[in-house]
Amino acid sequence: MSKADFDRSAEDVGNILQLEHVNLTVPDQGIAALFYVTGLGFTRDPYIDFGTRNMWVNLGAQQFHLPKADPQLFRGHISVVVPDLDDLKKRLDFITKPMAGSKFAWTEQADHLALRCPWGNDIRAYAPGRFSRMPLGMPEVTVTVPAATSAGICRFYQQVMRCPASHSGGITRVKVGYNQELVFAEGDQVSGYDGHHIAVYVADFSGPHSWLQERQLISEESDQHQYRFVSIVDPDSGEVLTELEHEVRSMSHAMANRPLVNRNPAVNFFTYQKGNEIFTPGERV
Repeated sequence: MSKADFDRSAEDVGNILQLEHVNLTVPDQGIAALFYVTGLGFTRDPYIDFGTRNMWVNLGAQQFHLPKADPQLFRGHISVVVPDLDDLKKRLDFITKPMAGSKFAWTEQADHLALRCPWGNDIRAYAPGRFSRMPLGMPEVTVTVPAATSAGICRFYQQVMRCPASHSGGITRVKVGYNQELVFAEGDQVSGYDGHHIAVYVADFSGPHSWLQERQLISEESDQHQYRFVSIVDPDSGEVLTELEHEVRSMSHAMANRPLVNRNPAVNFFTYQKGNEIFTPGERV
């Protein structure tokens, strides 16, 4: 094959190497476990334990962090990949009765299941084929932003965070590592920001920090390996375009590349077989 047969730029990765978790506070850890673990089939992290005040829920190489507090509502939707949608539908039927009285709901769409968590968050579950490079995990996080802001957001991620990003038709897509995207889509109605956050790992840790610090946009100097910012601004004008707290971590952060435990959600008391407890891509009970 000649070099003309390859799009080498398609293999480029930007400065953000992974979007590791979405943090959403929830008022009830039991209901949260019923939805995220029993229903969605994800795995409560067995090593980082917070008792009843927080839980970390693993899905592939990503997590939901769910501290106990008044519920937060993500402005947009979170896409997840699960091993099998038919199995997921069975688990959702199982939790429907105990979820009565909450905002929990789900409907079957053309290529995914549209879910609403017990507190109203929009989560969309896909089978592995929709995102070919991810058999289980969080391939996309889509943020709803005000009109006429997505082009400036694209410039922010290109120039400040140093990521490949594209803008078209009111939507900005930011490439994260080799198999994730952070998407900003303009919408007619954008609710107020309530403090939910995402965590990302970056290769160039100091470059964005210097730019943000110079403009007094650092919201927290966490420690040697982490800082936070909330405001996403147009680098050309300095205008604040939207808010989404980023927990920015260096590659020497203690949690970087930590292997996450993932169970096989198809295994239960009735289907149990030794050796099938751990999720393995492409295998089912």
